[in-house]
Amino acid sequence: MSTELPPYFFRIRENGAFVFRVDTENRMRRIEMDQIAAVNIRNGEIKPHGDRDLTPEDLAAIADWMRDRNETLAQRQIDDILRTVDHLNLTAHWAQTKATDEQLEQISDALLLAMHDLRSVLTRKKADRLLASQGGAAADDGDD
Repeated sequence: MSTELPPYFFRIRENGAFVFRVDTENRMRRIEMDQIAAVNIRNGEIKPHGDRDLTPEDLAAIADWMRDRNETLAQRQIDDILRTVDHLNLTAHWAQTKATDEQLEQISDALLLAMHDLRSVLTRKKADRLLASQGGAAADDGDD
């Protein structure tokens, strides 16, 4: 564990984080965390906590964290999708080799509908990309 703490701590929440300034330079050498802001990662909003004025250093640290957090979330999303591909392959193997008729009856309709929906979306998006790369206008169905 490092002996020097970072100047800021970001307590993750679903839409962003609460931002704390970390202070160890006090009489008792205790760690003090002073909330300075709330960050909404979805809309980029930074709200100072209470009547605080955020310094340029605070804003730069928050902007860096938001950029890094968005990159992390994007990487996790792709990883989740790739895991889904693995799960689909494992599910196909299970259905072919181990599933009972009762188990297949229990999951088949839900899985077939979900796969049909996914196939429709992927096919439409691929067609849109192909049309766009050929200079054609992509069809807009209003779902995006």
